[in-house]
Amino acid sequence: MTPNQKKEITCITCPIGCRISVTLNNGAYYFIGNKCEKGAMFAENEIKSPVRSLTTTVRTVFPDAPVLPVRTRGDVPKQKIKDIIRELSDIIITKRIGIGETVVAGISGTGCDIIAASNILKEKNICQTRTR
Repeated sequence: MTPNQKKEITCITCPIGCRISVTLNNGAYYFIGNKCEKGAMFAENEIKSPVRSLTTTVRTVFPDAPVLPVRTRGDVPKQKIKDIIRELSDIIITKRIGIGETVVAGISGTGCDIIAASNILKEKNICQTRTR
């Protein structure tokens, strides 16, 4: 953010969703519109170092579950999301893992693990057909 530049941010800390106007002036950030202190902290973090959690899928070798839902164990830098997705596109799960098990440790140099978000590979008879 450059000096005297104004940026609008919608806070996602609580359901209110305050619209916060952020201005940088003489090296200090000024926040207008937040209804609580958490909003100001969120806006400052969003300006200085935005982070996100990521939920996506990776491919597997199993015909009964061709993809596995995965997520980050914590937040990762927003600017790393594309790198992470690119790296995950090359991953193919060959072992039947379950919720919370690590798929990739410290992905894209973030120090954050990608973990399984489902037990779909551990469940049996996923693709059962009904008989009448």
